[in-house]
Amino acid sequence: MQRINKNVVLALLTLTSSVFLLFQLYYYKYYLSPKNGAVFSKVKGSQSGQDGIQWVSLIRAAEKMGFRWLKIQNKDPRLEGMDDLSGIEIPLHYIFKLAAHAIHLVVFYERSGNYVWHGPLRLKQNIDRKFVPFRKLHFGRYPGAYNKPEVLQLSIDDLKVQIPKNLSQFLEEMSHSRFLECRYREARAFFQLYPDDASLDAVEFRKKAKALLHLAALTLNNLGVRFWLSSGTCLGWYRQCNIIPYSKDVDLGVFIQDYKSDIIPAFQKAGLPLKHKFGKVEDSLELSFQGEDDVKLDIFFFYEDDDHIWNGGTQAKSGKKFKYLFPKFTLCWTEFVELKVHVPCETLRYVEANYGKDWKVPVKVWDWKSSPSNVQYNGMWPVDEWDDVIQVY
Repeated sequence: MQRINKNVVLALLTLTSSVFLLFQLYYYKYYLSPKNGAVFSKVKGSQSGQDGIQWVSLIRAAEKMGFRWLKIQNKDPRLEGMDDLSGIEIPLHYIFKLAAHAIHLVVFYERSGNYVWHGPLRLKQNIDRKFVPFRKLHFGRYPGAYNKPEVLQLSIDDLKVQIPKNLSQFLEEMSHSRFLECRYREARAFFQLYPDDASLDAVEFRKKAKALLHLAALTLNNLGVRFWLSSGTCLGWYRQCNIIPYSKDVDLGVFIQDYKSDIIPAFQKAGLPLKHKFGKVEDSLELSFQGEDDVKLDIFFFYEDDDHIWNGGTQAKSGKKFKYLFPKFTLCWTEFVELKVHVPCETLRYVEANYGKDWKVPVKVWDWKSSPSNVQYNGMWPVDEWDDVIQVY
């Protein structure tokens, strides 16, 4: 198989050294032909001067080497929440083509949650879909989030390139890196109908809840325990891109198979005393930790049945058990209050299960035993088990 001249590739990649990129080199001898190419200068909005001096140097050098190139760009999500800046676009992908070969550059950006992110390979109407076989470009097809990697320079086939130092970790992250952006447009529409609470109490609560969420994430991440935003915290992210000020707590979900016995001592060491422990590992486990003032952290453990997932609840004074049913879901990354955190990928189904079709309407009076749409009575704890399954501190 014919190969691209190594010096050509080396020169092109060297010019990207000041920009953090990951690239894929695809050989398309049997899929590409010059007649299927596109002259990039015809693509609307392709002026390289928009991307900064590094990209200008890269593009000019590529053109001199005979490459044709394509830029995929979209709005910068880091500015999306700011009305006056939400129209700014940034490059997400570059595809360089020379003869029967293509180089796919996926552009990574550092975000405020101390992680790196790349945007989707989403083609606009004016893009020539015959430029390369886009369906074969799998890496970066969907938005992705990764822990910020330390990069290592090495020589591969006489080419000096940079790769993540912990390559196995990066490759492992690829399989579950899918990222969901907060729905800023819908959040703005929500606040037009229901103006945000800007009172001192609301501001103070959000500040404390944010600090509590960050501490909880640090604690669980150090233990290697997967978790996600659940209940009212998930609703706040999905509906208004913020913490609901009248919720008075932070809610997280954990799959029971990820439970570890050192969760409670780890939170106590972090300065969060146990407020209550309901249920047991085999059934309806729920932990609550006391944060600053009246802000508490609730961790709900989820169990899987044949066709649904559920978590339990316990009424301390009566021993009554409750069950909350959810459709099965997978986990995606998002950014919430400057934190990289998981949410259910199928967020709408998750929220509707808990809050019904009217989840967009704020409800300030909420009874956890009867208000949720997915709650079921689940019997009672035997009295002789109460000392173990109903622990209040």
